Amino acid sequence: MIDAALINECADPSLKPAIIEQFVMAAGSDDPLAVTVKSGGRLILVPKATSTEEAMAIMRQYAGQAVVRVGLTQFPAGVGVKQPADLKLDFVDPCQNLRKGTTMFAKVLRIVAKWYGNPTSKDVFPQIFDDAVYAWKTGEFEGVSVFQAEDPGIPIEAPQQSDETRPAESVDGEEATPKDVQPGTVQDVGRAGMRIDLSRIGGQQ
Repeated sequence: MIDAALINECADPSLKPAIIEQFVMAAGSDDPLAVTVKSGGRLILVPKATSTEEAMAIMRQYAGQAVVRVGLTQFPAGVGVKQPADLKLDFVDPCQNLRKGTTMFAKVLRIVAKWYGNPTSKDVFPQIFDDAVYAWKTGEFEGVSVFQAEDPGIPIEAPQQSDETRPAESVDGEEATPKDVQPGTVQDVGRAGMRIDLSRIGGQQ
């Protein structure tokens, strides 16, 4: 599992830590020097890099000719790079790779959420997340090249359910139901106070 301190220091703040962990587990690598090369949908076997120099050499060899993914987030190294010489050590630095990768994934997540109509229901978020991971792996979503696409810039309003590990607030020992807490923005959910059940006043059940 990715280090919590690294997430806190380097990851995009718009994504909750649990979502970042889930993203790296689903689409990334445990090895910051990991380089994956694919061409025509087929994986090209490359030597395992044991140093930043070796990782950079592999990237520069294949950049522009194949799809090259690098580091913890398996960031697409060819995005925004015109020449192999433009590739920087940032790609294999754990902090920089996590920063670049999570910032790009957050954009992909916003693109997918916009396609869904920016829903606020927490039940929809897992599907948005899965589609965003698929788009990250393939580079496309509904015919859009997600890495080159413009960022919608719309905050992700669907509650990032995977980060909600604590039990629901309860009133008189009863768990709050979804109708008790209306979903809003992620920030609003975090600031929501306790709801008080008034249904029993006057003998109503």
